[in-house]
Amino acid sequence: MARTSVPISNLVGNGSLADPAGTTLDATNDHSISIVSVHAEELLIRVTNTHSSAHTVTVKAGGTNPPAWRGGQGDLTVSVPATTGVAWIGPLSSSRFQQAGSTLYVDIETSHAGTITAFKVPRGF
Repeated sequence: MARTSVPISNLVGNGSLADPAGTTLDATNDHSISIVSVHAEELLIRVTNTHSSAHTVTVKAGGTNPPAWRGGQGDLTVSVPATTGVAWIGPLSSSRFQQAGSTLYVDIETSHAGTITAFKVPRGF
């Protein structure tokens, strides 16, 4: 199964960013976020919920050591409230969540409708 990719939007230090539309949630294939050019510690993930029930989003623990030597701490599960709910996730520890190939895996619960957006927080601006 190929996961649906989520692009990263760069927040602007001392500036602004038009709110990106986000990627439509894909509960069938789930999602991946490439962190080849960004550290997980600089990343925020926004997940919205337009479904009438609350749903959970799971950031999967990293695979075999390395890269995620703290992957044994397990997945991170976050609840997103119903209807107009929003959850912000992160920053995340790459030592816990990074998969081989420098990606993060985000799983979506069945029937969850909404969007997912990844934001890079700038450093040293």
